[in-house]
Amino acid sequence: MNIVETAIPGPLIIEPRVFGDERGFFMETWNAGAFAEAGLNLTFVQDNHSHSQKGVLRGLHFQNPGPQGKLVRVANGAVFDVAVDLRRTSEHFGKWVGVELSAANKRMFWVPEGFAHGFLTLEDDTDFLYKCTAPYAPQSEHTLAWDDPAVGIEWPVEGLDPIISEKDADGQALADVAAFA
Repeated sequence: MNIVETAIPGPLIIEPRVFGDERGFFMETWNAGAFAEAGLNLTFVQDNHSHSQKGVLRGLHFQNPGPQGKLVRVANGAVFDVAVDLRRTSEHFGKWVGVELSAANKRMFWVPEGFAHGFLTLEDDTDFLYKCTAPYAPQSEHTLAWDDPAVGIEWPVEGLDPIISEKDADGQALADVAAFA
């Protein structure tokens, strides 16, 4: 696999080796040994699957306490995936990185603990899969406002009216979230 660093230390784009021919393709999406050799010695405790139509915006979610690292990918469709640094001691606090993940490019994105995470679906019938390093804890879940001008995410929403849950519409400003020490 090929690991691509992002503009913020921590989040990583992971390009798996894909073996394809006229029958289709094969790729390994998780191998504890291979990831550990690449410096990602991770233990996952939960797998999740989200299915959405084009224009659905989910996030920006994080848990504190009980932060989750997430290894995310798309099995069908495409998303614009975003991680926002919420580590107050980081020189990148409040900064974001985004990457397009799709069934076509087969990329994965590592979102470490200490980051808010969200995505915008770019195609209908998008299947978004992710592994988590900590279990979901609704009492610890927080939402950073997806459109907070202090963060300034450049979502590719031109021509779209994003479909957002009530919880996500009520997200907090960066100045008010329960950020990490």
